[in-house]
Amino acid sequence: MRYTRDAGPGDTGVRVSLRRRLAEGGLGDLLGVVERWVDGEVRVRDRHGVVHVVDESDVVAAKRVPPAPERR
Repeated sequence: MRYTRDAGPGDTGVRVSLRRRLAEGGLGDLLGVVERWVDGEVRVRDRHGVVHVVDESDVVAAKRVPPAPERR
């Protein structure tokens, strides 16, 4: 499997999907809006409003995704 990084520091305010290395081993996915991507740190706000801080060196793959659908 080949991972790509189609999202990066210029995508502040954009909804992304990140695959990252987890501290306990393995990989995990994170979906949300990039709050900031600066100095080796990525902050992503998920749909619950929680901000996740990820070290850029732990990002295995990243891609832009369409905005979340409107809630009814």
